[in-house]
Amino acid sequence: MNPRLPAMIGRHRCGPGQPLTVIAGPCVIETADLCLRIAESLAVLASRLPIQAVFKASYDKANRTSGGSYRGPGLDDGLAVLDRVRRETGLPVTTDVHLPEQATAAGQVCDLLQIPAFLCRQTDILLAAAATGRAVNVKKGQFVAPGDMRHAVAKLLAGGCHDIMLCERGTFFGYGRLVNDFAGLAVMRSFGVPVIFDATHSVQQPASLGGTTGGDRSLVEPLARAAAAVGVDGVFFETHPEPDTSPSDGPNMVPLADLGGVLERVLRIHEARLAGEKA
Repeated sequence: MNPRLPAMIGRHRCGPGQPLTVIAGPCVIETADLCLRIAESLAVLASRLPIQAVFKASYDKANRTSGGSYRGPGLDDGLAVLDRVRRETGLPVTTDVHLPEQATAAGQVCDLLQIPAFLCRQTDILLAAAATGRAVNVKKGQFVAPGDMRHAVAKLLAGGCHDIMLCERGTFFGYGRLVNDFAGLAVMRSFGVPVIFDATHSVQQPASLGGTTGGDRSLVEPLARAAAAVGVDGVFFETHPEPDTSPSDGPNMVPLADLGGVLERVLRIHEARLAGEKA
């Protein structure tokens, strides 16, 4: 097992001995006002709970099921919104990068770059993200074994990135269903990098609504609790004041008003596990 090292996300240290990192926000940027509302709520939660908060929203959802689905405002306008969120709330920000040529611009604004699950094996995008000098969070592909994520880590290290995170978000179990291999969390942590558990994408039901992806948000908290019991360095939640009005991933999202309670209950398990490890 490799020695476990933290990843720097702006001013946050994600990893062993650090407060739980919470990455949260809407799936896609709708408006600047909505992003600020969600980010401000997240900042309030971070002021009263032992967490390190990072705001997440995507400027372009290039992997929507249907070509006619809303993708977001695009690179320039989306990064302007994220920059405003970062300046006005003080929270580090993150977003998806879908093309290597987008990495430089995203890295000039975002403290953390996220590699989508379907792109976790793409060498060019990993190297482009590494070259920005920002922390990189790679989502494990739904088709990739946890042990094979060591290759993504090796590519980032070769590109000069040392602030590396891996993210579990479910594995295909036949058509239209995902399951989580919780043993895989320990496998990925053994590579010496922080591991994040994406609780909301783990409950997706891909393409189950015809031209869009469905899901079951009632399963988000139980899965997040299970991950906290096994051991993770952070959790990822998509959240929205009115999830059912969101143009992307609404069925999986935690209502913003419920996020604090979910975090409090997950933190109890997280803290109990840490206490048990120290005993």
